[in-house]
Amino acid sequence: MNAVGEGGYVIDSRDGRIGRVTGREGPYVQLRPPGGGRVGDCPPEALRHVPPALLLRARVRERNRQGRLP
Repeated sequence: MNAVGEGGYVIDSRDGRIGRVTGREGPYVQLRPPGGGRVGDCPPEALRHVPPALLLRARVRERNRQGRLP
């Protein structure tokens, strides 16, 4: 997979979860779930591109969460 920059969405193929790239820590890429939550580490070789429909769903989830914040 080509490198995805910070802020891009990817799938962790180990568990199928979508995450937004927040940075790198050592050999791992750090991912935050759409809508917030704990950042998790993922080895770069486990990253996959997100299909368009799932990407749209992730972005909507984030926007909805942002609308609920004070």
